[in-house]
Amino acid sequence: MQSVLTILNAIESGETTPRAAIARSLGAIADKDAAIGAFATVADRKTALAAAAGAKGPLAGIAVGVKDIIDTYDMPTGMGSPIYAGNRPPADAALVAMLRARGAVIAGKTVATEFAFLQPATTVNPHNPAHTPGGSSSGSAAAVAAGMVPVAIGTQTGGSIIRPAAYCGVAGYKPSFRLAPLVGAKTFSWSLDTAGFFAATAADIAAFVARLTGRSLDVEPIDPATLRIGIYKTSVWDQADADTRAALALAAERMAASGATLVEIDEPVELAAGREAHSTIQNFEAGIALGFEYAHHRDRMSDILRTTLEQGRAITPDAYDVARSIARRARHATGELFQAVDVILTPSVTGAAPRGLSSTGSPIFNKLWTLTGNPCVNVPGIANAAGLPVGVQVLARFGRDRLALSAASWLESLLASAEIAP
Repeated sequence: MQSVLTILNAIESGETTPRAAIARSLGAIADKDAAIGAFATVADRKTALAAAAGAKGPLAGIAVGVKDIIDTYDMPTGMGSPIYAGNRPPADAALVAMLRARGAVIAGKTVATEFAFLQPATTVNPHNPAHTPGGSSSGSAAAVAAGMVPVAIGTQTGGSIIRPAAYCGVAGYKPSFRLAPLVGAKTFSWSLDTAGFFAATAADIAAFVARLTGRSLDVEPIDPATLRIGIYKTSVWDQADADTRAALALAAERMAASGATLVEIDEPVELAAGREAHSTIQNFEAGIALGFEYAHHRDRMSDILRTTLEQGRAITPDAYDVARSIARRARHATGELFQAVDVILTPSVTGAAPRGLSSTGSPIFNKLWTLTGNPCVNVPGIANAAGLPVGVQVLARFGRDRLALSAASWLESLLASAEIAP
């Protein structure tokens, strides 16, 4: 995989130039994407290299894949749907404008599932093409995992950053809610949609997002002796398979051996209720957000999307308001958890990437934290006996993104090339 930090350091030392770094990424896309299918559109090479040659800013030389529900003025934004085939937005989304202003080059639009929902796309898992890369940010995770770009942008409404990151074996970061703007991205659920990032490591993501946003997010050293880690198996622990259980146990064991304090956490009833409320909020809002498409193009939607929108449109405002009240109580209860711990360790996924492309996998271990808005990081490094990645997830208190990234980076160092027994 390409590394953001390695590229930036090589440019700073004079070993390479922004133009040469972008050329390598475009070359990797040309060589590899036919087998992976991570890109819906690839930037014009001549235009991208010209932009790189004149790039200034802290991200000069970094090629970025952008999920194809996020507007770009110079490339189509197809939303993963035939309804928007050939759609050319008149302006960049805010996040894309930020990328360009800081010197990054948009290498292309990464494949998304239909309107970033559940209908699988055609991207395959770089570790084994017979397995799903996850969704809905399937192309973004696969593009990073296959070494085509050093970083890619995705979104998460249920589990669409953390799950594909786990399946593809890369770091995935879902920031605190609204840390990164989604103005100019297709809305599915305005209370839940969250922009996020993929890179080879947590340190790479932290360096990238720090330079993108101007926030102090670069990873800091962790003193394990001062770190209290909550082991959070959740009330849906029975949905974790043997690989996920072993991965969580291995991560906890290595953290404890390094001197951290482990605290077993039982899931509060408010958080279990919040997980159940997620679908009501998501589907009610999706029924409104995609109202035009449903009214005029429902025959061009997948069955699963059309049915979900119909269910959402049948939810009453009163039921929606009850779900929002449950969500508020869940967010408060999440804050209470961090009175006793500094970070939480919990599964990223139910298991390794499922075989086949008929499903993008389950978001059951992700959607609660999307609802609460906490910063989450998928920590790569563990593989099962078949060589497929199995992720674990570190999360922190709302707004403590730097701690989440730093703890994830520390855990990465403990898990380097770890394998769990069959």
